[in-house]
Amino acid sequence: MIDPGYILAAILAMAAVTAALRALPFVAGRWLRRHSLVRKLGDTLPLSIMVLLLAHAVVGSARDNPHGLWQELVAVAIVTALQWRTRQTLLSIVAGTAAYVLLRTL
Repeated sequence: MIDPGYILAAILAMAAVTAALRALPFVAGRWLRRHSLVRKLGDTLPLSIMVLLLAHAVVGSARDNPHGLWQELVAVAIVTALQWRTRQTLLSIVAGTAAYVLLRTL
């Protein structure tokens, strides 16, 4: 059987790491606001994450689609055009999703 002291030490270590990771943005907030790398990541990272998620979703959906890749590409084109034109992320996502669902049901 595992020693209860070992279990308690492991739980305390996990709690300490969790608390430290949650407190870090508040402790280092002033430094983070001034740092140029953090500002650059704040400007570019959301778009990068959206592109990666979109690419992953398109590839996954295209594998299951017997009609080919055209429906995914039309939905991506709609999202891209709306995002480029309006800069409204929610509108782009909703319109692209609706277009994709509509195209898949046809």
